[in-house]
Parts: sequence; C-alpha cells; structure tokens
Amino acid sequence: MGNPILKRVGQYQAARKMTDRFFRLKFKTEKMEGVVATIEPGETLETYIHEGEEVHIVLEGRIEYVVGNESFILEPGDVLCHRSDVPHGARNIGDVQARYFTVGTPPTFI
Repeated sequence: MGNPILKRVGQYQAARKMTDRFFRLKFKTEKMEGVVATIEPGETLETYIHEGEEVHIVLEGRIEYVVGNESFILEPGDVLCHRSDVPHGARNIGDVQARYFTVGTPPTFI
C-alpha cells in the first residue's frame, strides 16, 4: 500500500451521484477501496456482480442487503462481509437516509 492514508471527516477522493444515491470514495489503493454510500428512504441500489470481496458497516438508518438468495436487515454498527461475485444490492427500508461504509477488494467501484 505504501504510505499510510488518512482521510478526515468530509475528505473524499471522488464522488458519484445517482438519482437518490450518493457514493463518496474515501480512499483507494492498488488492492482495495473504501466508499461511503448514502441511500434515501425507499430507494434500492441495483444488483451488482464483480470480482472480489466486500465488507459493509452501517453508520445510519436501516438497510436490507441481499446477497444471492439471502436477505439481511442491517442497523447501525452491523457488519456484513460477502464475496462480490454473488449478486448483491441494498435497499433503504427505514424512514431516514441510510449511510454505510464499504471496503472492497480489488478496487472496482469508482
């Protein structure tokens, strides 16, 4: 990885806005990336399939995260890990904006 990477609150390398979703790239190295995702109430993220593995940590709100045929209800502090070559996606099932932090390897998102 080289030198340590420190990103303070509000610091991001890149961002991508989609309808009612917002993704902020917190860090990216040759082998992994960290993204803060924001989903508005009732919104669903498309299902993705790609190489690698992911770890999701819910920061705010309630999210239903689907991996393959399994559905997980996640709340603040919950952590979900899964292979990325299995279809996966998220939906905000709460009444407030949901935010979660994802670390993926290899970096394929932004």
